[in-house]
Amino acid sequence: MKISVNWLKEYININLATEALGDALTAGGLEVEGLETIESVKGGLQGVVIGEVLTCEKHPGADKLNKTTVDLGDGNIAPIVCGAPNVAAGQKVVVATVGTTLYPDGGEGFKIKKAKIRGEVSMGMICAEDELGLGVSHDGIMVLTTDLPNGTPAADYFKLKSEEVFEIGLTPNRADAASHVGTARDIVALTGETLRMPNIEAFKIDNHDLPMEVIVEDQAACPRYSGLTISGVTVKESPEWLKTRLTSIGLAPINNIVDVTNFVLHELGQPLHAFDAAEVTGNKVIVKKMAEGTEFITLDGETRKLSAQDLMIANETAPMCIAGVFGGAQSGVSDNTTNIFLESAYFSPDSVRKTAQRHTLKTDASFRFERGTDPNMTVFALKRAALLIQEVAGGSISSEITDIYPEPIQDFVIPVTYAYINKLIGIEIPKERIQKILTDLEIKLEALTEEGFTAIVPPYRVDVTRPADIVEEVLRIYGLDNIPLDDFSGADYLADFPIKDKQNNERKVAEILSANGFFEIMTNSITNSNYTAEVKPEEQVKILNYLSEDLDVMRQQMVFNFLEVVARNSNRQQKDLKIYEFGNTYFKKEEGYTQNSRLAMAMTGNFEAENWVASSRAVTFHDLASHLTKILEMFNITKVKTEQFSNDIFAYGLTVGTRKQALGYIGLVDPALAKQFNIKEEVFFADLDWDAIMELISNDIVFEAVSKFPAVRRDLSLVIDQSVSFSQIMEVAKKSSNNLITNINCFDVYEGDKIEAGKKAYALSFTLQDKNKTLNDKVIDKTMNKLQVNFEKQLGAVIRK
Repeated sequence: MKISVNWLKEYININLATEALGDALTAGGLEVEGLETIESVKGGLQGVVIGEVLTCEKHPGADKLNKTTVDLGDGNIAPIVCGAPNVAAGQKVVVATVGTTLYPDGGEGFKIKKAKIRGEVSMGMICAEDELGLGVSHDGIMVLTTDLPNGTPAADYFKLKSEEVFEIGLTPNRADAASHVGTARDIVALTGETLRMPNIEAFKIDNHDLPMEVIVEDQAACPRYSGLTISGVTVKESPEWLKTRLTSIGLAPINNIVDVTNFVLHELGQPLHAFDAAEVTGNKVIVKKMAEGTEFITLDGETRKLSAQDLMIANETAPMCIAGVFGGAQSGVSDNTTNIFLESAYFSPDSVRKTAQRHTLKTDASFRFERGTDPNMTVFALKRAALLIQEVAGGSISSEITDIYPEPIQDFVIPVTYAYINKLIGIEIPKERIQKILTDLEIKLEALTEEGFTAIVPPYRVDVTRPADIVEEVLRIYGLDNIPLDDFSGADYLADFPIKDKQNNERKVAEILSANGFFEIMTNSITNSNYTAEVKPEEQVKILNYLSEDLDVMRQQMVFNFLEVVARNSNRQQKDLKIYEFGNTYFKKEEGYTQNSRLAMAMTGNFEAENWVASSRAVTFHDLASHLTKILEMFNITKVKTEQFSNDIFAYGLTVGTRKQALGYIGLVDPALAKQFNIKEEVFFADLDWDAIMELISNDIVFEAVSKFPAVRRDLSLVIDQSVSFSQIMEVAKKSSNNLITNINCFDVYEGDKIEAGKKAYALSFTLQDKNKTLNDKVIDKTMNKLQVNFEKQLGAVIRK
């Protein structure tokens, strides 16, 4: 549910900052899930001012340009080159100053910079209305008629206002708060301010020229029905203030009559419906149920078959509206409507809920009716809407108010004791504070004694029917945060704060690897000194009393243990291996001995056994790299830097790390080294610094909402040098895309005689998505063109068309 802060201020004084108000509402039970600022013009014309053209002469270097000087106020005279044909000295104009960002089409903006145009300095831009996002005209600059001083913000001249809108996660029990007045009631109790209801004192009956008979046949499904007629209305576009109110909460204006009914719905929480009186045959409105299978065309143009249990609003001959759910196409207000019948009713929540579910219709009206509206609001809302319709559409109120309410719905009467309240809350709250909270919530207190009182709860509070509900009302306004935990209160139910549990994180990684077909191994930390010949002798941790020449030092690398394991399994015809180990490496330093925790992984042989679905294939570097990436991403380590390397142990590989810290490496074990272990297959090996990864793990929960705007895919084919890596392509793309590219995928690589020697061809797909709006072709094409230019300039790429 969206609630506009500016709209709220019509009913209550708000002295809190918007964020503080949101916190107060959340603490009081109306959870604010988001705060959105809606600008009538994107950017709010920040940096755009009113200026006066002092001089205007032809540009010496361009026939279609003019050289002007513009007074921007406070003695600031700016030279501006302008290409508009209608610019002239003495004009009041709209100027975007240097540093301003404009959004011409509401899309991607551009920044105004100090520039030299054909040799002349230009310090700003005199704007046309389309350049400001105020219209579509580009015939010339905007020329204003105003006495406002130079330097006045353009937003003040155009009366631009931003709207701050809360997104409130309304729980099903709080139907009373499904409106601006309903939300304001809670603010009254939270802040002590006074509620101002809309003024309806001007309501009066103008004549009796359009009487309408109302018959309610099903009193159980419609306990109260109110209505009146208005004649002589003019259906047209709503005034700006009304459209602004509706658009601020995400509603599209339709026409002035329908817009008023929607306005009152979101103001008071009372759904209304306007019928074209010319379609009410026989001047009779009948609230009844129709025969099973009756066909009815709703406002969306769909033909629906009615159930005999659907409550309908009908005229003398045909149904006009599904009561409390959806109007009919035939009887709705159109451009030709001149007389209307305005309905304001209270329908049974059960009846509306079942009908809405039966026809899979969810509307703003049914949302409120099926949760329970205020039966005492129908006439007030009717008068409020009638006055607004007269204000925006003219017309005369041409009938008495019909109000059929044979059995008024009674208040809830709830006896409560102070002892009961204090027992459930856990502390003693002063009686005066309890009474103030409840009366601020429009709950009357009767039979007050030292022990308790009787609460008289209005029927619109459908969630307050028991003494426990009264306690909840007191507690949510008093504040849960104000309830202390005493020495005898247990807190063991509270969730522990997450800590960096090394063993727990090892278990998580082990579960992932094991689930992906890896087997955990445990190898000896004591190894052969010949394996560590490249390590400085003074750094080796030697065993003083070793029992074997093959086991005389503590290992400095994990790879040799893995090669031993691969060799042993290979000799026993187990050639397809996926193995991992958490282990330590050891070094001797000047200050003593150190050990480092490592996570090592290896893959060799076939990726999986051949089967009837797919033939077998040998494992590749990228098979192991994908598992390494998954582990890093699991701990939210995503900004990773890689560099190529090779040495005596690895034929090729990549080092992995952040900008400040090395995290490990991955590569293909040199076949010559593998051969020394009698291994014929390729062995891919990865080694991660587990201690370094533990330092980078963050306990912060990182999440991002799934974008509601569609993604777009574009493909490119590049011919590049073989020395260019995919990570270089990724880096160039990210810098060129203004964060619009969310994914880059290489789906084909070609190296062969079809292209130049020393080159390779990459087929790449790019996924583009904007989190805030739907991308248009102009933005997509601009991004892809920029991408191609940067690939050509920075990587020497040739784009294959």
